[in-house]
Amino acid sequence: MILQGTLVNIVAVAAGALLGRAIGHRLSAPLRQTMMTGLGLAVLLIGLQLSLQSQQAMVVIASLILGGLIGELCGIEARLEAFGQSLQRRYAGAGPIAEGFVTASLLYCVGAMAIMGSIQDGLGETPTILYAKSALDGVAAIALTTTLGIGVLFSVGPLLLYQGALTLLAGLAQTLLTAPVITEMNAVGGLLIVAIACDLLGIKRFPVGNLLPSIFLAVALMWGCGLA
Repeated sequence: MILQGTLVNIVAVAAGALLGRAIGHRLSAPLRQTMMTGLGLAVLLIGLQLSLQSQQAMVVIASLILGGLIGELCGIEARLEAFGQSLQRRYAGAGPIAEGFVTASLLYCVGAMAIMGSIQDGLGETPTILYAKSALDGVAAIALTTTLGIGVLFSVGPLLLYQGALTLLAGLAQTLLTAPVITEMNAVGGLLIVAIACDLLGIKRFPVGNLLPSIFLAVALMWGCGLA
């Protein structure tokens, strides 16, 4: 069944968020902080592993700069924040919904597993990549919700739209995503994951939303430069 992998992913995130909401008040603040630190370090490791695979550093640099420019002009980060704030107003008293929504949405949508898993699903194969991603996202949802609140639950919306669109466009994507292209997409996505890890670890918050176009710009640059 098409979109099966994404639907499983959504259920895992929702279940993790609800479980985190249920047990969050029973966990001490130091324990929640420790869980968030552990999650941040794990996310940092994943991002570094992906980014260090790059064979075309200039493509990665150009993708981030031009992609950031496009994202800034489109106001992607601001739109995400605005939607999160609207949820915050609607569910006042339920904790920092906006931060949880934005952080979780970016974490779940940025990265190679979301892209390659969706393509695998769209091509009619067993979506094993998204199944593995679902397990990771579910655990992350528990940790995120205990710290950032129920806003994490609303990240299933962007997750469905993003992975669902990639799944439905998988036929076209298969012809574009050669091995070298995938490597550089992974590298760009990995650096965005590193940026998310910096936020989770309390180091610095970066406008990762505005950098999302960089992942897809890497495809165009690889083909345009004859490197695909």
